Amino acid sequence: MTFARLLTSSMWVAPLLVLGSVAVAQEKAAPNPLDAITPVTDEMLKKPADGDWLMWRRTYDGWGFSPLAQIDKTNVKNLEVAWVWSLSNGATETTPIVHDGVLFVYNYGDKIQALNAKTGDLLWEYQRELPQELIDAGGNNLAKRNMAIYDDKLIAATSDAFIIALDVKTGQVAWEKQTADWQKGWRYTSGPFIAEGKIIQGMTGCGNAQPGGCFVTGNDPKTGEELWRVYTIARPDDPKGGDTWNGLPLESRMGGSAWISGTYDPDQKLVFQGVGQPYPWIAEMRGTLPVKDGKNNDALYTDSTMAIDPASGELKWYHQYLKDDTWDLDYVYERQLIDLPVAGVDKKMLVTTGKLGIIEAIDRTNGDFLWATETVPQNVVSAIDEKTGEKTINQDAVPHIGKTTVNCPADPGGRGWPATAYSPKTQALYLPLNEFCSNTTPQPLDPGQVYTGGGRATYDRVPVPNSDGNIGRIDAVKLTDQSQMWSHRQRSPVTSAVLPTAGGLVFAGSWDRWFRAFDDETGDVLWETRVNNAINSFPISYEVDGKQYIAVAVGNGSSAARSWATLTPELLNPDGGSALWVFAVSDEKKTAAN
Repeated sequence: MTFARLLTSSMWVAPLLVLGSVAVAQEKAAPNPLDAITPVTDEMLKKPADGDWLMWRRTYDGWGFSPLAQIDKTNVKNLEVAWVWSLSNGATETTPIVHDGVLFVYNYGDKIQALNAKTGDLLWEYQRELPQELIDAGGNNLAKRNMAIYDDKLIAATSDAFIIALDVKTGQVAWEKQTADWQKGWRYTSGPFIAEGKIIQGMTGCGNAQPGGCFVTGNDPKTGEELWRVYTIARPDDPKGGDTWNGLPLESRMGGSAWISGTYDPDQKLVFQGVGQPYPWIAEMRGTLPVKDGKNNDALYTDSTMAIDPASGELKWYHQYLKDDTWDLDYVYERQLIDLPVAGVDKKMLVTTGKLGIIEAIDRTNGDFLWATETVPQNVVSAIDEKTGEKTINQDAVPHIGKTTVNCPADPGGRGWPATAYSPKTQALYLPLNEFCSNTTPQPLDPGQVYTGGGRATYDRVPVPNSDGNIGRIDAVKLTDQSQMWSHRQRSPVTSAVLPTAGGLVFAGSWDRWFRAFDDETGDVLWETRVNNAINSFPISYEVDGKQYIAVAVGNGSSAARSWATLTPELLNPDGGSALWVFAVSDEKKTAAN
């Protein structure tokens, strides 16, 4: 059972005041932006209004860039709190959606709220009634990173493995569709996006010994009906990748979580979905090492980009970044579609950065390798072929049963799920990074013990050898020649995505509760403020009635942030206090600046 609570502007009426014989007219209630909200069309998704934020990274190309420029380098120093809204306590990794002055936010524990984006007033809320066992398990299972909006529906993935559609004006359930059985470990951590009129949703939780791994679905937004399903683990009869599991049968092929939302190229009509690592994490345990005579152990389609036709679910091509991953070093993150020259030739690039912190570009028309450049210290890859992208693995960094190895970066990654972003203004990629390593120890099964899930490895996180004590970094890398424009280094891990804007700013947040605006060309800190909790989410920018706002959610509980925090024990955060902070330059200060 679920419920939605609707609040309308008519509920709040100012009293009639009588002063002597003069009647003071009743003050009109503020208009409810839901009354004027318009359906979201395919054309809007392809070219959203500058003031809207309609999907996870705002646009299909995954840039995470705001074209708003009212807040700029000259006035960002005047940025102040416009309003704050308390969220459900728990891991808060959310990305608000904003359309026509309404802000939609997904709280921890499957509560979705519609707020007046100008004032922060609650318009409606939906609370899903989850199984108590799922609630008791808590943790990141109850955190969601994004939603989708399409036509008159807000579309979300739930903790109990449903895809649901809510009426944007009321929060009432329009339909719900169960995709998998949460009791078997299936779950959603990221939400859907819309491509060619289909809901595209990746499944998570396939590490619980589910044979055949995870999948991506295409659903009908009108009814929720599942139209197709493409598996992220190659079946034995798959002509592209069926023979890449060292001869393992399907029931022994596990993993491939699609736990971050994908991107879409409307010109090619292709969805680009990132895929996570195989399970168990240690190759010797899952049976892909040692390699059997005449066998291939690439373990497709793990750590790959899958190019999928959204109309049919057909896999058109793939590109694998890390073969037979044995470190939990996903390549599941955002795929950015960027057109720039490579060696003097214009290319339609797909750019992504996995946990290794290696920025990699491929041709998004066919999956061919273009270039790669490293950022954080890493010891897993010893060389990358400049023509093919083929990686040479440092064999000393390969974990083996009965042995502890030093791996850099550690399993949460030199870059984690907080997203990178691209600015067409500077032609630079901005990356939230962290430097650290781990002592990796495999945890083998006991004799007769059956594998039921989990990575089966212990990671003791340690600083990079000869570290200066700084863990967090924000880098700006020029994509025309892969040169570093600037690098901001700090003690605290960087735990939010980055947000570049047309105003020449880059916003980012940290485990130590600081939210900052950087100069996009120099990396200078132009503004900073301390919020009430760790920033583990995706900041956005939007506009209402000609005024630009910056919004960011905060809240402790992210597993990756806790992992980084073990290296900075002096930085403590409260257990509670999740909130949505919204900032703007006050009209008075804008007038004074002018």
